[in-house]
Amino acid sequence: MTHPNEELLRNGYAAFGAGDMETVQSLFSENISWHNGGSSAISGDYHGHEAVFAMFGQMMEATGGTFRLDIHDVLANDTHGVVLVTARATRDGHEVSVREANIWHLADGQATEFWDFAEDNGELDRLFG
Repeated sequence: MTHPNEELLRNGYAAFGAGDMETVQSLFSENISWHNGGSSAISGDYHGHEAVFAMFGQMMEATGGTFRLDIHDVLANDTHGVVLVTARATRDGHEVSVREANIWHLADGQATEFWDFAEDNGELDRLFG
């Protein structure tokens, strides 16, 4: 039996991959906190829908819409989720593939906080400038 938070995360990643930002937004708390490591243009902390979705726009703009996440596995319980992914994108002819652990706080059927832990932040920094 799949935990409801595993389904929430799988649905969110599927929606993100399909460009369905309305569904993604419905799965995020209005006050979501988002944390990207590294030292690129998208590194840092973001709070709320507007800031997070603006950052998503920067990601897509930088990669010409090629950014995608391939799920390896999803682990979830009542309050936390971990999604193991490979982030893939192309920028200026340079293909990037970086393994990540995406860590989530979950409450009341929504994501409330996110942390991105990449295997190679330097590669992501080069990707996002």
